Parts: sequence; structure tokens; C-alpha cells
Amino acid sequence: MAAGADVRCAVLALLVLGLLATGGDATGPVIIGQYSSSAGKLILSCNISVSDTPIKGHKWMLGDKTLKVEEGSSASYITYTIEGNEEEHSGVYECIYETNPVAKGNVSVEVQPQVVAYKKSEHGNEGDTGVLTCKSLSYPPVKTWTWYKSDQTPVVNGSDRYIIKSTGNKTELRIHKLSIEQDTGDYYCNATNSWGPGSATVNLRVRSRLAALWPFLGIVAEVLVLVTIIFIYEKRRKPDEVLDDDDGGSAPLKSNATNHKDKNVRQRNAN
Repeated sequence: MAAGADVRCAVLALLVLGLLATGGDATGPVIIGQYSSSAGKLILSCNISVSDTPIKGHKWMLGDKTLKVEEGSSASYITYTIEGNEEEHSGVYECIYETNPVAKGNVSVEVQPQVVAYKKSEHGNEGDTGVLTCKSLSYPPVKTWTWYKSDQTPVVNGSDRYIIKSTGNKTELRIHKLSIEQDTGDYYCNATNSWGPGSATVNLRVRSRLAALWPFLGIVAEVLVLVTIIFIYEKRRKPDEVLDDDDGGSAPLKSNATNHKDKNVRQRNAN
């Protein structure tokens, strides 16, 4: 990877990646940009030729996002360091010098497609439509997308039950009328750009239509078991409760009879 990065940087150093001053004036300053990658860092640099107007600052941008601003700096050679590697931070970076007029240059970080699956595992019911999706946010953009089945058979758009829709950095495979026997397995989405190929794997699982009923049937079974247990418990508990009520009612009568007997004995003794 290090050797490849050095070669790539050497190639980029030979290219004129800088732009002329805004407006395309051939007499304006020339900006040459390049980058290097080492020790988990990506270092971008721009160097501007002698300008007729003073440099009052500069900044780095990626698309519409401002990455770094240095006001009051008159340096002609500027750098911007990113934590990570080329694969994580590919794209076209812009270095802007605050001159009159403003001068802009580019640093292009290019890699093979870094393809990722929207979901590594997809589920679908038999007879429904399955949707598998992959994307690549790398630069340069993907030129071609190709889908393969687990046995390396290419999936042809419009054939059988397959529909493929690819737009730039995203591809989508639709499989109509899913079949457990024919469609279950791994699918590979392969992307290619000017630097080479990249791919990702999506596993498709097709379930029987009856599979959706199993959770409901399981809940019904649990409710029936619970009701049965409660019914048996209540049936066994009632005789004991009736016996306890009878005992509770007879106890005070026995106590009253004893009290009357003791009272009669005391009266006789008094006489």
C-alpha cells in the first residue's frame, strides 16, 4: 500500500493539478497541488507561483465544506493534514489563495471504489420483491456496476426476474417473486472506476410466507397456557378457602360458650 501510494503521488506530482487564476488569465499565478500518505495521515499541499498581488490568507475546501481557514498568512506553500488514509478521504480538495483576483487550485485524491452494502443481510418473504443495495462514495465516480450470484453467475438486467438500477455511486438489484430454492444466498455488487474494481457482499434470506404467522401463533399458545394455569390454580384454591371460612365462623361460638360456663361457675361459688 505504501509503495502504491508513493507511485500514485509521483504520478500526481507530474500532473498539473493546479488551476490558473479565476477567469482563466494565462498570465495569472499557477497553483500545483499534490498529496502524500504515510503513518495513517494524508497530507495535501499546494504551491502557488509568484503573484502580482499580495496573498492575504488562504483556505481549504471539500465541495461546499470549509476545512481550514488561515487569515493574514502570506505563505505560497500551504498544507492540510487529514487523519486517515486515501480510501477514507478520496475526493477533489480545493486550496484557495486570497489574492486579487482569488486564485484556486485542486488536489485530487483518487482510489479504487470502496464499495459497501446498504445492509449486509437482507430478508424477504417468498413471492415478494427483494431489494439489494450497494454504494460507493469514493473518487473517481464509479463507471460500471455489475451484480453476481454466489456461483459467480452474472445477473443480467431485465432477465428472468432481475431488474438492476445504477446511478453513479449507487446500485440496486430487485428480484421479483422471491423463491426460497432459487434466490437464497450471497450476491456480489462489483464497481469499477479508472483505478480498478471494488466489491461488497449481500446475503439474501428468503422466508416462507407462513413464517410471519409463527410469532402470532406463539403468542396465542402462551396466552392459552397462562389461562390454563390460572384456571387450575383457582379451582384447587377454592375448597381450602371455604374450609377456612367455616372454621372462622365456629371459633367465636366456642369461645362464647366457654365464657358463659366460667361465669356460671363463679356465680355458684359466690352463693
